[in-house]
Amino acid sequence: MTQIPTSKPSIVDTLRKHQVFEGISPDCLEAFAATAHHVSLQPREVLIQEGAPAEEFLLIDSGRIAIEIFVQGRGHVSIETLGPGELVGWSWLVEPHRWHFDAIAVTPSDLIAFPAAAARELLASNHECGYGLLSRFLPQIVQRLRATRMQLLDFYTLEQ
Repeated sequence: MTQIPTSKPSIVDTLRKHQVFEGISPDCLEAFAATAHHVSLQPREVLIQEGAPAEEFLLIDSGRIAIEIFVQGRGHVSIETLGPGELVGWSWLVEPHRWHFDAIAVTPSDLIAFPAAAARELLASNHECGYGLLSRFLPQIVQRLRATRMQLLDFYTLEQ
């Protein structure tokens, strides 16, 4: 994962254009942006590895990221491909703070990474920001669980 020089648009400006941050208070937006940084990935570059510490969450600004799990006897199985405006990772929210999947760039991708420790601290110290973030995460978590369920149904249907 490559950190991009600051010649990119400001993180606050980038966050404002994504629905996941729509309506969040300016103070919260600034607080989230204060510790975040731009990253860039090339195709097939690994963003997240299952079992590794979940030390950040990410917002896709451009590109496509594949979410994969390892299935014994099958290898890596794609669960879903995510695009601009979608969040990657919620394992940082729940102990033991380890990733439960792999995430790999499908196309050249630009993302914004938010350090997990700073985000957890903000959630604990500012309930408005915490509620704002979690209420935006929850629909994406539910959608991801539905996609995983559908993939598993397809997988087990093919097995029979």
